[in-house]
Amino acid sequence: MDYEYAPLRLPPNVDRVTATAQLAIQAEFSGWELARVRLFRDGTRQVVLRRRVNSQSQPGLSY
Repeated sequence: MDYEYAPLRLPPNVDRVTATAQLAIQAEFSGWELARVRLFRDGTRQVVLRRRVNSQSQPGLSY
């Protein structure tokens, strides 16, 4: 299967609940799923989302 990936970086002032809500919205409305999360010592989260590539257009990420 072919996937497209979208790397995101969440700043340290974004708490876990807010990050979860933002990612859930992207999953619900844009078809993204969580591929990887890395938490750094300074509190920054590096998130990689992925979704299957298909011929129909899907909305992009909203930042």
